Amino acid sequence: MEMLSYKLTQNTLDIVLSGNYVLQNLPDSLPEMFLQNKISEIHIDGAFLKTWDSSLLVALTYFKEIAKKQNLHITFANLPTGVQKLLELSEASAPHLRHSIAPRADFLTRFGDFGVDIFRRIIKGTRFTFDNLKTFFCSFFKTMSTRRVDFLFALDTCGPSALPIVLLISFMVGLILAFVGAVQLQTFGAQVYVASLVTIGMTRIMGAIMVGIIMAGRTGASFAATIGTMQVNEEIDALRTMGIPVNQFLVLPRLKALVLTMPILTMLADFAGIFGGAFVAVLALDIPLSEFIRYAVNAWKLKHFFVGIFHALVFGFIIALSGCYFGIECSRSADSVGKSTTNAVVYGIVWMIVATGLITLVLQRLGI
Repeated sequence: MEMLSYKLTQNTLDIVLSGNYVLQNLPDSLPEMFLQNKISEIHIDGAFLKTWDSSLLVALTYFKEIAKKQNLHITFANLPTGVQKLLELSEASAPHLRHSIAPRADFLTRFGDFGVDIFRRIIKGTRFTFDNLKTFFCSFFKTMSTRRVDFLFALDTCGPSALPIVLLISFMVGLILAFVGAVQLQTFGAQVYVASLVTIGMTRIMGAIMVGIIMAGRTGASFAATIGTMQVNEEIDALRTMGIPVNQFLVLPRLKALVLTMPILTMLADFAGIFGGAFVAVLALDIPLSEFIRYAVNAWKLKHFFVGIFHALVFGFIIALSGCYFGIECSRSADSVGKSTTNAVVYGIVWMIVATGLITLVLQRLGI
């Protein structure tokens, strides 16, 4: 006995379901029925149906799809209650798709929301900064929840691993400064003062800025990516569950390592930049090396050196805090890790420039 029987009466296809409809397939001749005959209506009757399984739902769904594609009228009669509910459920749309699109807010509302969002970000970033600065300075007087191996790993990343690129870029910057300065100084026959220009420029600001930009793009991005990946993998949640302070365990070792290595890298960058200037002066400007050294030594002042070191310390705090902040604030997706890394670099460099302007203004007022 067939569990599914059908007959065509005029333009109406009558389908009768009967017996135990379990693990049944549609008759092979049924699809041909829709192709070879003009059908305007499908009527399905389940009055003689006893038991059924998911194969019945597959068959009914097939008929509904055929009716939709060929614009046929389909009716169901005497179907079990469970089958009817499952068919209704299959047609239901997701709740979030049923909601109508909210009208776009007016300009003042959007502007106000933007201002509130910016204010909240400033408050959150300021709180994060002060909390970690407090942790940093308190770490010299009391024990913190940090591991020595984390500090040493961050120290290697911020120091020896970054040294080659820092020296190369600083050498090129010193070389460029010498070329640019020589263009004007040669018109006065004072090209020998290229040594003074390069020495003051590198030791006072350019060495620190170049190291800061390199470390923001290299180390700050690394901090954000590492901590952001931990956020995606819920490792930070695990630390908080175990009662381990995230600021001490993740931020403090990286902050200490970068603040320690930035002045050292800046000093080496200063010497590399001066060497780059000497390279140009001796080979391109025909200035004797002894004269270059003499003018460079005369131009080298302790105040310029300490101004550059102070800039490096400030940049170290900015880069480390930016990288760690955006890593911790990362959402739980792969795309958000990329965005956090980008934000860490962009905000780190922007705040470095802002800090440079403020420091320069204050030093000018103080006459330093």
